[in-house]
Amino acid sequence: MEKSPAKLKEVSRVGDRPLIIGGVPRETGQWLEVKNPHTGELVGRVAVATEKEVELATKTTQQALRVTERLPGWRRIEILHAIADLIAEHREELAELITAEVAKPIDLSRGEADRAVDTFRFAAAELAALRGEQVPLDLARRGEGKSAMTIRVSVGPVLAITPFNFPLNLVAHKLAPAIAAGCPILIKPTPKAPFTCLRLAELVLQAGWPPEALSVLVCSNELARRLVADRRFRLFTFTGSNKVGWELRNLADRKKVILELGGDAAVIVSPDAPDWERVIARLALGAFAYSGQVCISVQRVFAHRSIYQRLVDDLVAYTQDKVRVGAPDEEGVLVSSLIDDGAANRVQSWVEDAVAKGARLHCGGHRQGRLFDPMVLTDLPQETPLACEEAFAPLVVVFPYDELEEAFYLVNRSPFGLQAGIFTQSLSAAHRALRELRVGAVVVNDIPTFRVDNMPYGGEKESGLGREGLRYALEEYTEPRLMVIDLSS
Repeated sequence: MEKSPAKLKEVSRVGDRPLIIGGVPRETGQWLEVKNPHTGELVGRVAVATEKEVELATKTTQQALRVTERLPGWRRIEILHAIADLIAEHREELAELITAEVAKPIDLSRGEADRAVDTFRFAAAELAALRGEQVPLDLARRGEGKSAMTIRVSVGPVLAITPFNFPLNLVAHKLAPAIAAGCPILIKPTPKAPFTCLRLAELVLQAGWPPEALSVLVCSNELARRLVADRRFRLFTFTGSNKVGWELRNLADRKKVILELGGDAAVIVSPDAPDWERVIARLALGAFAYSGQVCISVQRVFAHRSIYQRLVDDLVAYTQDKVRVGAPDEEGVLVSSLIDDGAANRVQSWVEDAVAKGARLHCGGHRQGRLFDPMVLTDLPQETPLACEEAFAPLVVVFPYDELEEAFYLVNRSPFGLQAGIFTQSLSAAHRALRELRVGAVVVNDIPTFRVDNMPYGGEKESGLGREGLRYALEEYTEPRLMVIDLSS
């Protein structure tokens, strides 16, 4: 396995950063330290909101609806494009900030910044295409002589809670549809990665979004739960763990809810899979990129028994020869440190438990701090956490199957259903996968880690509720409003 130099370049400190409430920086006298997960060095301190700031931000967001719902569509489109331009201009700065906060390899951080540009541009395009409809009332006798039409209007104030693993683009997926729909928004980023979100907020304000319509604050879990329950918000959107997401949904009290939760993405590899070398390379990328800390990271591979051993051998060899492990700011690194000690300890515990119960670890598993060499496992017993939980780690488990129907059953046995992949030359098998796999998306001849930001993105079962992706999110951030006209008057 290729190793990068062990020493991480010195990360410049961000310093002390205030919250943003109604577009205005605000200190609270309470501070939270944010440290680089790979080096342990201090990145900076962020102000922590008290009950006073939470109430002020909520009230400000509610009142800002009077401004945002009157913003014409052309102006919102203009703002969205201006934000995209500013992100592109500050690409390297944002990428380095992501890498410092969450130890994402720098190449992937640059890719995240590029995707955020797309996200805001897609939002502008979908806003331009947003339409109401004419409703034919004269299909009923009592509707004769009347005309009806709908328009789409802002759902109202939005509360967004975002995770650490995509601290720029997953915030963009909350912000962009809010701006397109004319919704004021309060964002509570993860305390593990607040600085990227705050920097994005500064760019959004610079682009011309009304300052009173944007707040970003870090607060305690108790105060966050109060925000979720607060009826002044009309939409709650959350990306994070399935356990927390479903608990918060129960608190959401009459508001719309979008949940993008976890997964244990599966790939089926058929005997007729095209371009074998590409299959192996894509599986390794999907399993190990950013240490597997991606909701659609490849966690399970189901290989037909006729190619099972070859796939295991080739995947192990590729992992050991090609996957680069090391400091996140080194070019070409794919695997770096996990986000914190809790995550690293959990992964170690789960792998040790699996091996103790009969699983075979073919490569990887060596731990240095929060950094693991990537792992390929087989013979995994079902009574282990790795068989039924999201690993969020640089590991993949390979299973054999005999018939395609069996593979579908094994994929669907999971409590999750975010995305899945299938490598096959059979159009029939691809369509069967689309119909039979209980997931939000099926990717044919590629890994389920694939995502373009205008796709409908979300899952079934424990994986969430609703869809992100700009057109689909806009349907959640807006509501239809009907007008009926009596033409005979």
